[in-house]
Amino acid sequence: MSGSAPFISYLIARRSIYQLSNSSPISNEKILEIVHDIVKHSPTSFNSQSSRALVLFGDEHRKVWDFTKDAIKAIVPAEAWPASEGRLNGFQGAYGTIVLFEDQAVVKGLQEKMPMYAHKFPEFSEHGHGILASNLWVALEAEGLGANLQHYSPLIDAQVQSEWKLPESWAIRAQLVFGKREGEAGPKEFSPLEDRVKVAGN
Repeated sequence: MSGSAPFISYLIARRSIYQLSNSSPISNEKILEIVHDIVKHSPTSFNSQSSRALVLFGDEHRKVWDFTKDAIKAIVPAEAWPASEGRLNGFQGAYGTIVLFEDQAVVKGLQEKMPMYAHKFPEFSEHGHGILASNLWVALEAEGLGANLQHYSPLIDAQVQSEWKLPESWAIRAQLVFGKREGEAGPKEFSPLEDRVKVAGN
């Protein structure tokens, strides 16, 4: 394959994989190299570089899901807790978690610097987060890892900031859970592309 074909093949292969085990086909050092490269080179509006990442392995990975369990158990009805706990145990049983943030201090700084676009910078920041999350997910897929993306903010923000001594301006956007694939995603339906892509000109 040449050109865009390898990238598109990994993009197609990227799915939400929930059956993950506590192992990895690549080293922690390689995972960190991937995260560093993608955080550095993923595009952001006005080159704001507002996206942040916290990479958790081992006990630190399991800790963030203990925090999440405590937060969820405190708010769900007792009869719903067993199902929630089972789902969270699945995330905790994976190999690692990349917590993704957007630095609100950067967003505020841009709003102050360019007030004409102030109302748009929060939206632009979310665009950057989405690009980063997708790039990380596809890269992990290319290395043989399965992953799924979770969203438990703002329930765990304060504990995460305190535990890992992060600035309060780092607002959690998602948790990318990853590990060795122990299952596959089910069938996926697609809306007709003619309803989603329009073309003009030649």
